[in-house]
Amino acid sequence: MSTPLPLDVPRPEYPRPQFVREAWLNLNGRWQFETDRGDSGLERGLRDRDLADEILVPFCPESELSGIGDTDFLEAVWYRRTVTVPAEWSGHDVLLHFGAVDHDATVWVNGTEVARHRGGFTPFTAELRGAAEPGEEAVIVVRARDTRHGPQARGKQATWYANTHCHYTRTTGIWQTVWLEPVPAAVRLKRPRITPDLGSHSFHIDLPVTGNLPGHRVRAVLSDEHGEVVSASARADLDLCPRLVLTVPEDRVRTWSPADPHLYGLRLQILDVTGGVVDEATSYAGLRSVAIHGKRVLLNGEPVFQRLVLDQGYYPDGLMTAPTDADLARDIELGLRAGFNGARLHQKVFEERYLYHADRLGYLVWGEFGDWGCETGVRDDNQRPDASYVAQWLEALERDHSHPSVIGWCPLNETYQNLHDRITPLDDVTRAMFLATKQADPSRPVIDASGYAHRVPETDVYDSHSYEQDPEVFARTMAGLAEDRPYVNTAPDGRDWSVPYRGQPYFCSEFGGIWWDAAVAATAAGDERGTSWGYGERPRTAEEFLTRFTGLIDVLLDDPDMFGYCYTQLTDVFQERNGVYGFDRAEKFDTAVLRGTQQRRAACESGG
Repeated sequence: MSTPLPLDVPRPEYPRPQFVREAWLNLNGRWQFETDRGDSGLERGLRDRDLADEILVPFCPESELSGIGDTDFLEAVWYRRTVTVPAEWSGHDVLLHFGAVDHDATVWVNGTEVARHRGGFTPFTAELRGAAEPGEEAVIVVRARDTRHGPQARGKQATWYANTHCHYTRTTGIWQTVWLEPVPAAVRLKRPRITPDLGSHSFHIDLPVTGNLPGHRVRAVLSDEHGEVVSASARADLDLCPRLVLTVPEDRVRTWSPADPHLYGLRLQILDVTGGVVDEATSYAGLRSVAIHGKRVLLNGEPVFQRLVLDQGYYPDGLMTAPTDADLARDIELGLRAGFNGARLHQKVFEERYLYHADRLGYLVWGEFGDWGCETGVRDDNQRPDASYVAQWLEALERDHSHPSVIGWCPLNETYQNLHDRITPLDDVTRAMFLATKQADPSRPVIDASGYAHRVPETDVYDSHSYEQDPEVFARTMAGLAEDRPYVNTAPDGRDWSVPYRGQPYFCSEFGGIWWDAAVAATAAGDERGTSWGYGERPRTAEEFLTRFTGLIDVLLDDPDMFGYCYTQLTDVFQERNGVYGFDRAEKFDTAVLRGTQQRRAACESGG
């Protein structure tokens, strides 16, 4: 029996904070729902009838918050809801937006198929023209398929029944906000691409439009707390993507950084031949630069040591969906409180509102794709990501390009495959994702694959993962970087997974992961790894944990050739008990000690 659902709308906040139109309708809340374990629902008529159960969107059916809580395999699921398109939107086209649906989605409106989309982490949109007009009822039906077989970008979702090791309860179906939006029918703005250019104190605005009408122009107005800073306009009747440059006067320049996460306001418009506003949206922008100088990664021309924490973005009751918007902000605030200045967003494309909070709080972010799920078990060709990986990653890049908090991209994580004399799908897709990232965004550094199999010689950044728990041994492991012989992950038998290091900026992008479970620590001898786990031997006391944490952190802070690190991890996640906070976000240690350990000046931040 499912849980009774609340009547109010969950996750009511605007879901796309960097491209905001005034009119919209949130469709979160109660939807009809039915599980389709054999994926035979279309043949059995599920598209055309009422469904047997109810679910609370945007929470996935495996989660408690959905009211379903079914953690078995869900080969396919169906959703159904009838809404009235607001009559006051007459004369407009109507867009139906899905923040994310895992994994393969088909959408029908009033019996007409309006969208198909593959990929569980990225948004997609359906136009309702011809299916439902303003003032009419729209019967929205969604089928989401989520097989556990074959290559699929799953992130940390388990392909066996139970949570095990570092794999967790699956997310199937809708897990981010669903919403309607009216837009001008003749021509409208598409999502802008905002790129800061600190060297010229400018913003470059790519402002694509859906069509080109005679006499139309695009306009952008930048503002700060004192009012308008600068504006620019360009013809919109010649190019599908007009480009504007907004140069900030010297006396109004204020850079974005962790110390001062200043955001300018931005108003974007299409104007008709008379100067009337055809379409308008608001956004914001941060003026900052990311650069590489030798082995350093510079922010605004200065070395800022990246004290990152691994964040997997899971919640006990919502799984990949934060219960509230405040929970997204709280995770960033917890990281800052413990002394971190940013995060690797690990094996998941986070909700966009997380990036909004990172922008306003000054939190440095590496964007990552949830690529795990392409393991085949074939020797020396054991990982076979397909073309859908590239397509999904390009969608993520398009969505997140304009967020100033994103300072680097990581398409793949811990791919592992021996180097040999044959080109494999992993080689092709790794290179394709690297090149796609550089084409989509040449302004940020790119790691071809975090840890393990670096297969692109010209990768901007090189890294490794090491969970060595003894600080002295860890120091010896990392010492070779001074002579351009850094620690590189290899196969267990010593064979190479990666192309050679070429002097790029280097950091240890996963380390620590110290196992600490207070419940286990309170028991008698024995590590009880059947109920929880972490890396290395479990410390016997919290003080022993803090000593080990400090020792490992010191190794990396003291290395002048190390531009940063990423500690595993922010919170416990189910059985994985190696967070600096609990899965419920409760404090496990004296965070003042964690913060004090990390906040001293790093060697790379000193000197010229």
